[in-house]
Amino acid sequence: MNKLIFCTIFSFSLSVTAVFGQTTKSQPLTLEEAMSEVEDVYEVGADEEIDNFDFLYNGKESFKYDGTMIDNLMNEAYKHLGARYRLGSKGPNTFDCSGFTSYVYRQNNMNIGNSSRDQYARNIPVKRSEMQPGDLVFFTSPRSGRGVGHVGIVIDYDPVTQVFTFIHASTKDGVKVSKSTDGYYSRRFVGVRRVQ
Repeated sequence: MNKLIFCTIFSFSLSVTAVFGQTTKSQPLTLEEAMSEVEDVYEVGADEEIDNFDFLYNGKESFKYDGTMIDNLMNEAYKHLGARYRLGSKGPNTFDCSGFTSYVYRQNNMNIGNSSRDQYARNIPVKRSEMQPGDLVFFTSPRSGRGVGHVGIVIDYDPVTQVFTFIHASTKDGVKVSKSTDGYYSRRFVGVRRVQ
């Protein structure tokens, strides 16, 4: 039995030496030493595997808004909850949809464009699955046909369900918070843009 165990250990240490190169010791590795070297190689390999996927995340950070900026945007937007809707109005007491979004961003020293179509055209397209708070969301309206006719600012987004909440100036209720699952908006979603 002892010979069998010794042969197994000796055979294993020879295999390890063949795979990992000559050891600095003149005698065969013990089982503990051999296992230690195998664990070290495995750990390095695992780290390299993770590092190899870094390319998937490179550049993504540049697409994230600064947390302070988002807080400032949301604070400004929420100050106007309940403000009345008025076509063509740019605030601060009444708004239309693009007047509201441009006003909120302007208070944070950003020019995003004047009309909803202009805001859609001049800002960066983003997939719905990559949406973040602070992004602009666009919808059709009864007067716009299939084109952009309404805009709001994303408050929150659930990547699992792809449901988002947004703040906007609606023609009926003025500045309010809505969900993408609301019947009217779920049928009219056009796309997402990121302000940079």
